[in-house]
Amino acid sequence: MNPCLLARAAGLVILAGALLGSAAARTRDTEEQLLARLQSEHNPVRRAKYEMQLGQMKLEQSIEAYEQGNVELGGPLLDAYLERMKDAWQTLHSSGRNAARQPQGFKELDIALRQDSRLLEDLTHRISFYDRGPVEKVAKEIEGIRSEVLRALFPAERSPAPGGTPTRPRGPS
Repeated sequence: MNPCLLARAAGLVILAGALLGSAAARTRDTEEQLLARLQSEHNPVRRAKYEMQLGQMKLEQSIEAYEQGNVELGGPLLDAYLERMKDAWQTLHSSGRNAARQPQGFKELDIALRQDSRLLEDLTHRISFYDRGPVEKVAKEIEGIRSEVLRALFPAERSPAPGGTPTRPRGPS
């Protein structure tokens, strides 16, 4: 057999083993592991990230429940998801960090909320019209949280005008 061919085959076997090993190393944390980390974490950015992971875990469970027709389980899981995302926002918001200058955590929350909004919108189209109420309610609240995160990340340069609309900074004419 050709030595070059043997070397390539051995290389592929080694590469496949490395890929499988790295995939196994990236297994997702369990809910219990995340809760334990959350309890011992004092850094607000890492706490918020754990909250986001827990929330997204609940959202996935809720979507699965709805897809299996288990509306009674899907609703409470959606509520648990919403509470986790509110907790993540509250943790970041009350940390005293300036989101515009130190966006770590805030950007990740924005991205997670945007992705979750898409999942929730998709879910509303896949379930019965009569079961959409709780999903639409949570989707609306998630959009509200995302709006607050975006306002923190991108504050207005000037205070609002007396009419309540922000004024634009004037540049050279």
